[in-house]
Amino acid sequence: MAQTVPAAQLVARCREGDQEAWNALVERFSRYVYAIATQGFRLRDHDAEDVFQEVFAKVYERLDTLRNDEAIQPWIAQLTRRVCVDRLRAGSREEPTEESELAADPDDEALGRLDEALDVHDAMVGLPENCREILDRFFARDESYRTIGELPAGTIASRISRCLVKLKDQLEGRNQLATQSGGQVNA
Repeated sequence: MAQTVPAAQLVARCREGDQEAWNALVERFSRYVYAIATQGFRLRDHDAEDVFQEVFAKVYERLDTLRNDEAIQPWIAQLTRRVCVDRLRAGSREEPTEESELAADPDDEALGRLDEALDVHDAMVGLPENCREILDRFFARDESYRTIGELPAGTIASRISRCLVKLKDQLEGRNQLATQSGGQVNA
């Protein structure tokens, strides 16, 4: 369910008290939150786990304050950043750290890559199963043409190409919707 239902629909169902939708929402964004904490803010695993727990507790408590259900991803990212900064500040009272380490914001480029990766992942949901499978096997699992199937390499390459066009269309459609909705994020 987590991969087939749009995030905005999960949010709406969560507001209605649907536990299955809440579980799917947490599942969908768990790696994203953890990646922001560990890759963007360079938190240690135990701190990242604490951030994860705190972020999803806040999401649960404050979900009704989200004005646009489509803005769930940037809202969760913003909450995660705030919790990470708080964690770094609290940690600086416990352990001596370099002032420059605490003042440094996470690499915007790294956070941008995480956002893009989640966008691609979500866009793949709208693709036919055969496209999801072949793109996942080729790009995510780094499988060769030979490993992917019994078909000639040229056939597999053309299928990958067609599926990439479909993926691009999915992403462009999402970007158009975000631009039309104004991309407002409210915490």
